[in-house]
Amino acid sequence: MSSTGQRMNAESADNSYGVSIFAGVLVATLGAFEILQGFSAVLKDDVFVTGKDYSYAIDLTTWGWVNMLIGVILVLVGIGIVRGQTWANSAGIGLAVLSALSQFAFLPYYPFWSILIIAFDVVVIWALCTQIRRA
Repeated sequence: MSSTGQRMNAESADNSYGVSIFAGVLVATLGAFEILQGFSAVLKDDVFVTGKDYSYAIDLTTWGWVNMLIGVILVLVGIGIVRGQTWANSAGIGLAVLSALSQFAFLPYYPFWSILIIAFDVVVIWALCTQIRRA
């Protein structure tokens, strides 16, 4: 019975490590997406089409700089997660929430992309929360 328990613990540790690496890579990838989207908003903001009569309006150039900053921090946190830094899991959850809110603000300008990034943010939050629970 002890060999079964040891095998289950080894499998659990392997799964935990796999989810952690997945979450770290996904956080870094989301950061890269945020950086690219920010560059688009800063360099050529006429790419984004605005509808009319939205409750809020944002300056795309300013939003682009904010998005690039979030993206750079996400990449650094993703690297921290992959390297096994304990602070990076909590930071990743907070930044994924911030990223989702940022994309929600951008929803009127590029709905499909924003929804896609919000979905990735939700996956990141789930993956990182499962890691915190296991720790």
